[in-house]
Amino acid sequence: MTATDSPAAGRRRAASGWHSLTRAELRVARLVATGLTNRAVAERLVVSPHTVDTHLRHVYAKLSVRSRVQLVRHALQHDTSEDGVHL
Repeated sequence: MTATDSPAAGRRRAASGWHSLTRAELRVARLVATGLTNRAVAERLVVSPHTVDTHLRHVYAKLSVRSRVQLVRHALQHDTSEDGVHL
């Protein structure tokens, strides 16, 4: 977790829902929602596939989704991309 991901960075993060995701989780969720595989997301973000899998598991839990299709639907409804990854 970076300083900008912590609740002490200026705002409290919600416990669940789209606004509860950290920056890293948002990046992974957005890229997965564009159709990339976990391996492709890992290459794009220069992290390991295991890291992507971990972030994705956290995203699924926070959003109460069980599939990539549900994640895409959720992302399309809630995303207001701040870091250049648009759906």
